[in-house]
Amino acid sequence: MDKLLELLQENARLSCEQLAVMLGRTPEEIAAQIDEYEKSGVIRGYHALINWEKADANHASALIELRVTPKRDKGFDEIADKIMQFEEVESVYLMSGGFDLAVRVNAATMQDIALFVAKRLAPLDSVLSTATHFILTRYKDGGVVLNPEDERDERRTVLCD
Repeated sequence: MDKLLELLQENARLSCEQLAVMLGRTPEEIAAQIDEYEKSGVIRGYHALINWEKADANHASALIELRVTPKRDKGFDEIADKIMQFEEVESVYLMSGGFDLAVRVNAATMQDIALFVAKRLAPLDSVLSTATHFILTRYKDGGVVLNPEDERDERRTVLCD
């Protein structure tokens, strides 16, 4: 993998000057390469990784596995395109194994996610079945440890004799 892409994935806030020093190139070369990556679609966006457990906000996430019927000549793309349009949907993946698609969704509450699945996702024509897995705690996301051991809530510790 391209070292510039690896550095940007790790920390997209690095300046062109910082990246240039790290890669032994000029800031102008770095800026031009990033611009090319953006124009060609290699870099699709930038975002902040939020630790919602520390933020003062209602937030629930779930991973939903779907079994779907692929459409003739369109495969899984047509149903994936429909699912991507829902604002609750963060990610859609074609998977191997017992399910065809994996969908990550976000909402204010678990109830909102349950209603989304029951009223909007499951009724889609191609959807045969769903399995919803609520995310209770994110320990690591996007390569970042969200709750270092020294910050963990001791109430979660279970001791067995």
